[in-house]
Amino acid sequence: MKEYEVVVGLEVHVELSTKTKIFCGCTTEFGGLPNTHICPVCLGLPGALPTLNERVVDYAVMTGLALDCEINRYNKFDRKNYFYPDLPKAYQISQLYIPICQKGKIDIFSDGNKKTIGIHEIHMEEDAGKLIHSEDNTTLIDYNRCGVPLLEIVSEPDFSSASEVVAYLTKLRETLMYLGVSDCKMQEGSMRADINLSVRPKGDKNLGTRTEMKNMSSFKAIEKAIEYEAKRQIELIEKGEKVVQQTRRWDEEKEISFSMRTKEDASDYRYFPEPDLLPVEISEERIDCLKNTLPELAEDKRKRYVSDLSLTEYEAEVLTSSVALSKLFEDTLEYCKSSKQVCNIILGEYMRLLKLKAVTAEDKYIDPKKIACIIELTLSNKINNNTAKEVFEEVFEKDTDPNIYIEEKGLVVVTDEAVVSKAIDEVLRVNPKSVEDYLSGKQKARGFIVGQTMKLLKGKADPKILNTLIDEKLSKL
Repeated sequence: MKEYEVVVGLEVHVELSTKTKIFCGCTTEFGGLPNTHICPVCLGLPGALPTLNERVVDYAVMTGLALDCEINRYNKFDRKNYFYPDLPKAYQISQLYIPICQKGKIDIFSDGNKKTIGIHEIHMEEDAGKLIHSEDNTTLIDYNRCGVPLLEIVSEPDFSSASEVVAYLTKLRETLMYLGVSDCKMQEGSMRADINLSVRPKGDKNLGTRTEMKNMSSFKAIEKAIEYEAKRQIELIEKGEKVVQQTRRWDEEKEISFSMRTKEDASDYRYFPEPDLLPVEISEERIDCLKNTLPELAEDKRKRYVSDLSLTEYEAEVLTSSVALSKLFEDTLEYCKSSKQVCNIILGEYMRLLKLKAVTAEDKYIDPKKIACIIELTLSNKINNNTAKEVFEEVFEKDTDPNIYIEEKGLVVVTDEAVVSKAIDEVLRVNPKSVEDYLSGKQKARGFIVGQTMKLLKGKADPKILNTLIDEKLSKL
């Protein structure tokens, strides 16, 4: 059997975080009753004329700048004609001939290697509606999504493995979220990928016949789909059969793909210039202004966290894995300058509670002043680490004031040596066997004595004072 290599190109559709649609004033809010976020413009009713949402252009330029693209100062819209029930006017307003961004790139790391993936183009377009297939073989249509602004980010066919594709999508998603142009919630369809895949004998420079798998919305499904489709095409070639250029659908439950229709070429869509929209002209001043407002991206944050804040690469990686997580970290640093302490409490208790409550950092933002307060209370020995965890959970659940909580619950650390000494004496008195075990060389007995004393003092003893006094008393036995 010959050796084959996989060639993959991606078309990633990203819904933008504008408040209104690309050509009308309807809301882009996710959800809502079916067919309620619609108007004559997004339904394409006769006589309705589109008006371009200016913010969509800004978001496209920002994305192009972040992905090292050339920005076309003059670009225009085209009509892409097709007759599917999810697009009521039977055409989509898109950009074919002069897209807004071209010739970009993105660097990825996959399997320990760095690779540059080319960005062929980025163009603006409107989304289609959503088809809902029911179990009784009927199909319902929700047009709420019609007209939601999209960026289509088209890569060069530079991928040779599923792991490279996932690395690219991870980096792309991260970049878009830090730019603030999209929430990239794949489970809500805010980011979807079309996979164009072909195989060829290893070393061959000619591309094989490609197939396209549409609207993939999870990294796990994308990985499995690439592996399945590559295997399917290789098996066809080995049997002497031809790979047919077609659009295929991935079945996540069965983990197989099946043919939907033959794959269209650009000519099949009968593109022509959109007559209802003027060309878009972008000034140098506007591009410079957008360039100057670009936020710090995740990769730059990671480098800064390591070099300036002395965090480990792992800590920096986790903190920047979410925009909300990174924001909480930096906001807390405004009130508490100990980067290590802030990092520890966010990566420790905060992330533990997020996992326990099955919520994300985007859904559960805590007042950074209160996190800083808990850290300061711990560093000043007013509360110990166990109490700090209790207080943090209270803040997480009820947004409680830490100072009021520890006062009301009597959780302030006991630093009075006389009180701690008296408690130790009581523990030694009622646990003679543990004292005997310690004197015979069993170190575990000391831990038991510490634990019992802490329990007697309701977990409020200063650990340093407690351990010092216990060692002094045991040494005199």
